[in-house]
Amino acid sequence: MKLRNIKFLLIGLLLISVSFLFIASRSNTDDLRRDLLVKVITFAINTGHYDPGEINDEFSEKAFDLYIERIDYNKRFLLIDDIVEMSEYKKQLDDEMNDVEFNFFDLSVKLINKRVNDAEGYYKDILKETFDFDIEETYEYDYEKKNYASDKSELKERWRKSLKYETLTRLNDLLEEQEDAEEKSDTVVIKSFSELEEKAREKVLKRYDDWFHRMSKLEENDRLNIYINSLVNVFDPHTQYFPPKDKENFDIRFSGQLEGIGAQLTQKNQYIEVMKIIPGSPSWKQGELEVGDYILKVAQENEEPVDVVDMRLDKAVLIIRGKKGSKVTLTIKKIDKTIKEITITRDVVVLEETYAKSAIINDAKSDEKFGYIMLPSFYVDFSKQDGRNCFVDVKKEIEKLKEENIDGIVFDLRNNGGGSLEDVVKIAGLFIEEGPVVQSRGRKESKKTYRDNDPQIQFGGPLIVMVNAISASASEIFAAAMQDYERAIVVGSSSTYGKGTVQNFTELDRMVPKKPADMKQLGALKMTVQKFYRINGHTTQLDGVTPDIVFPDYYNYMDFGERDMENAMPWDEISALDYDKWTSAYDFDYIEDISKERIKNDSVLILIDENGKRLKEIRENTEYSLNYEQFKAQLNDREESGKRYEHIGKDTLELAIHILNADLLGIEADTSKKTRMDAWIVGLKKDIYLFETVNILKNIEEYKAKNARKEE
Repeated sequence: MKLRNIKFLLIGLLLISVSFLFIASRSNTDDLRRDLLVKVITFAINTGHYDPGEINDEFSEKAFDLYIERIDYNKRFLLIDDIVEMSEYKKQLDDEMNDVEFNFFDLSVKLINKRVNDAEGYYKDILKETFDFDIEETYEYDYEKKNYASDKSELKERWRKSLKYETLTRLNDLLEEQEDAEEKSDTVVIKSFSELEEKAREKVLKRYDDWFHRMSKLEENDRLNIYINSLVNVFDPHTQYFPPKDKENFDIRFSGQLEGIGAQLTQKNQYIEVMKIIPGSPSWKQGELEVGDYILKVAQENEEPVDVVDMRLDKAVLIIRGKKGSKVTLTIKKIDKTIKEITITRDVVVLEETYAKSAIINDAKSDEKFGYIMLPSFYVDFSKQDGRNCFVDVKKEIEKLKEENIDGIVFDLRNNGGGSLEDVVKIAGLFIEEGPVVQSRGRKESKKTYRDNDPQIQFGGPLIVMVNAISASASEIFAAAMQDYERAIVVGSSSTYGKGTVQNFTELDRMVPKKPADMKQLGALKMTVQKFYRINGHTTQLDGVTPDIVFPDYYNYMDFGERDMENAMPWDEISALDYDKWTSAYDFDYIEDISKERIKNDSVLILIDENGKRLKEIRENTEYSLNYEQFKAQLNDREESGKRYEHIGKDTLELAIHILNADLLGIEADTSKKTRMDAWIVGLKKDIYLFETVNILKNIEEYKAKNARKEE
């Protein structure tokens, strides 16, 4: 039977099973929804995941461990007896998933809710009493070094030490603030140690009141989302279930746009507080909404207002956002306690910091110009046919740079976590002649090559690609392709992230067209469907891309990347493709050797490497004294050792950077945008890694000039 027919048969079987679910004796829609959710996700993974494997006892044990860690990641709630009770299901989650049962999940929710209620009493009782910071005792900060508490008494003692540690850190801050204030003024009212200790406890109490208030708003669906993701993350760490609101937020980050009022909000106890006004947004243009305002009510046009006090943040956001052109009226409590109504017309809010931007770097000595392009992600707006995408934006930035007669380009992919596979292939094509960029392999060994079929090269001059440990996925595809073609020199941390897999989204509601009208949306499943491979046949999975020139970096001393994730897919390789390497106008090895020698002797980069080792030692020392004098001495030692590194990243370097002429008019007319761009340029001038990268471009130009003189 053909694969296509088998797929249709399976879909038919799914619909039959779904129909059976609808007539099953479920008493409410929520129970039916969770049954349907697991059924549809299981089907989607079995038919679409790159390597679904077997759902067996080994799968069950991994899912159990993930879930237990996620519902109590620092072991502050559950007891050993709770773990033992739930462990009866440790090898049964595979059966429960296949049979669509929730016995383990229901038990876990009952237990964790009970323990959270217990803990609410612990912290309130503990923080009523003054802490004694003269006695000698220690606190272990790393939860991985702890076991679950054997009884409530041990758990309460764990809470006591944790709260004492937090109070101690706040007390130390208050004492330092008072000392600084005393030095600046002789009219400061000096508070005693005990008075400041009481104030520190009050601050900690407020923090935990807020935290437990937020936890009280958790619903069973929130726990269910954690449970489902613990199941699907066994397949690989990037296969993930997205509830509807999370999928909407993902789309916003991916496209860099949303429709709403343009205010970032946070939950402050029972209130929704304005944390930031996005420049250029409807809120910014309207002008009355301010940081620190509390939103009390939200009214749609011609409708009664809805009280959002004590409402969950995500639910409040849903009614504040809305379609472009619609109006929303917010009842606001201002900082001075006055109440005010503000009407804002919603519009498209553009998150400018998510988009590509460029600058010019001048070398006064040689009169050379270099272009700098920063690409935060490989973004694309799938919601519109002509939606904004990174390929078009990068192409425009290159054209603007060429108008400035640049001699080379720095393409900065640091902190770029990836994005659109199609767009990264197109962007790679801007720098090479036609040829393969990346290859992929799906289920059943099916292979595909992604090619640049356009022989035109938009920019053929020297190219340096900057990466770091956060550069992932599409960033690694680009860096690897440029490296394999020998088209660019790749510089950065000792390795990129190491994500060599491709995911796509399955809209779960589309798989069940006949679900009850009153059932909430199911959401979406992001699922790994392919692994991608360099054109030389190697995968970037786990290993990432090793730069041609490695910069000293704090990330070099951190356990960071795909290799440190649970259930990550293994490294492998496939056959290399045929491709023609770039004919370079300079000697790669010669340029790299010059840079490596310069790095070895650069005082700032030496300090960065030293500080990376120092910070690694600090991270590994996770036991803290709860005796104030010993705690203070430990902090003083760290501060003293850290003074040597304080100026890192603060000194302005000899980098002449400015905004492109083509962008000046639009920026000068927008004071907010000008302020942001000026701050960005100031930051670039302090970037030691960019400084060394520009030096590499200068070396290339020097090499080319020297060779040209020889030929004459």
